[in-house]
Amino acid sequence: MMLDHGVKTTEANAKDKRPYLSLVGARYSPHQDADPFKPRAPALVHHFVAYKNQDHGAWLRGGDVWLDDCQFADNGIGLTLASGGTFPDDDGSRQEVKNSLFVGESANRGMPDLNDQSWGPGGPDHLGRSLPRGVDFPIRGMQIYDGPINIQNCTFRKFIALDGRHTSAFGFRLNNSWQSCPNNNVTDITFDDVPITSRVFFGEPGPWFNKMEMDGDKTTIFHDIDGSVSEYPGAFLVKEDNWLLRHPDCIDIPDWRAAICSGHYAQIYVQTRNPANLNMKMVKDEYPDKPLELVGALGKRNHYQQFQPVVMLEKGYTMHWDQAAPAEVTIWLINFNRNDWMNVGICYPKGTEFTIISDIHNRLTKETRKTGVFMRTSQREKMGHSHQTRGYYYWEEDTGLLFLKIKAHNEKEDFAFCSVKGCERVKIKALIPPGSGPSDCMAEAYPKYTEMPVVDVPMPKKLPRSKLPHTPEHFLEVKLESYNTRFFHIKEDFSYTEVNSKKIYQSEDGIHVTVIDGHSGKILETKGFRNSILMGIPAQLENYITNLKDESVVLITSKGKLVTRGPWTKILETLGADQTVKLKDKLAFVGFKGSFRPDWVRMSVDEERAKLHQVLPIPVVKMMKL
Repeated sequence: MMLDHGVKTTEANAKDKRPYLSLVGARYSPHQDADPFKPRAPALVHHFVAYKNQDHGAWLRGGDVWLDDCQFADNGIGLTLASGGTFPDDDGSRQEVKNSLFVGESANRGMPDLNDQSWGPGGPDHLGRSLPRGVDFPIRGMQIYDGPINIQNCTFRKFIALDGRHTSAFGFRLNNSWQSCPNNNVTDITFDDVPITSRVFFGEPGPWFNKMEMDGDKTTIFHDIDGSVSEYPGAFLVKEDNWLLRHPDCIDIPDWRAAICSGHYAQIYVQTRNPANLNMKMVKDEYPDKPLELVGALGKRNHYQQFQPVVMLEKGYTMHWDQAAPAEVTIWLINFNRNDWMNVGICYPKGTEFTIISDIHNRLTKETRKTGVFMRTSQREKMGHSHQTRGYYYWEEDTGLLFLKIKAHNEKEDFAFCSVKGCERVKIKALIPPGSGPSDCMAEAYPKYTEMPVVDVPMPKKLPRSKLPHTPEHFLEVKLESYNTRFFHIKEDFSYTEVNSKKIYQSEDGIHVTVIDGHSGKILETKGFRNSILMGIPAQLENYITNLKDESVVLITSKGKLVTRGPWTKILETLGADQTVKLKDKLAFVGFKGSFRPDWVRMSVDEERAKLHQVLPIPVVKMMKL
């Protein structure tokens, strides 16, 4: 089922001769009497069944499109709910699917055809079956794309990833240059015959995903309201390497290529002109060594470019360009509630002069109203004194950064991208000296404006086993830290391992090992191996690891000065460590004793502090190879 373009809602006239209700490029946005100024009249789809579609079961784009009691089975992609454009043309609308069933690979396996390349292993039994678009096509039940969308009280069955095919109940649009709305949300989700590793997949470079270099691939996010997907109620799931959205307490989910985070999130739409073909590097002040590079949502031949990152509110960011900075930059505040704010620093060449205003644009009436003027200040702290009719900008020529505090002044409805009065914007016109080179101020901005990472919204507590659905699978949360702590003149080594909130401290210098049963998730043993200046880590460690039973999770931390060379380091490789990694004084390692290497095996090494915080699927199960 394909629902996309809308119909013309005006009579033919000299300017537009197309007849009333003819097909147009506008998005489908149902309203009473087809009048966008009247209340919405949602399109309701009941009891729809999509079965054995090679590509989509349904693609539904537009305003309010709501599905109830539907079924999607054996499709390449069960369902995609797509919004209406740059952000929904029908601002305030949403799409939803509820009380519905998604089946990845049913018991109807089909029949082999010697001329058909789409036959291979799949399903819970891993037997041969007809596949949608080839043996490595990433099957997805619900494909999350732009938004806002709501997925409620839905059941997902028989989505089982194989080694070489990333099947998942929840997935994302491939090769996506577009937005991802932080208001996308899920609640009351049930999984049957879906391994915990196959619930979600955020994507990785490879077949069908390509290089994962498009903006939408990098900025995906959704809100797990009740924890029925992640086991952390109220958490947001973000792509693991998007440091614009992370904080120190986020928990990695390596199998999903995701992280579980908390926070207040919104979006900005950065429109650039003159030139419109540049790339933008965006940096969170808390993580200046982890910028996000964006190429824009539009083609490079457009007369303007648009960047659409999700951001964490009440934080500072800077923007840098691969060419001379654009002469015009408009920042739209999207999904900002009243009084929400963020600080922005934009890189420009020395000698640039600015005209900066704020306005409100009503996308329905096409009317724009100027609301304020930004004045230059010599005191950066004064930026926070802005009000609705006047603001302040701080231009620091030494670093090349123009600083602004961007704040929303008007109320917003729940699912709207903009305020009830229209879209609040800040427009910057810059007179840039001719012949200016690339406007990249990274080296001048940091470490000067580096901020200590702070957790503004505490992470939710993991749901206890008693409140999880009746399934033998669950997540095991582990946290390992090895670091130096300084109290005035005292320097002390400190190390601990935490398993589901139970902390185990390491008292002696050397290596500390915690062994967990890979089936039940229970801690079997903790043991320390003292460090010897002459002998290094004793040979008993090698014997100890060798004698562990297979399918054991092995957590290792270090304390004191670590002996980084010697025969003992080979034992780490048997637990899945990368042999090319060079050890340093501090070590944190999540390994596995067994005949295969799970995706979640991780090692962190550092001179001062090594840290890992992630969840592991229990029981640990090997993925079948194609």
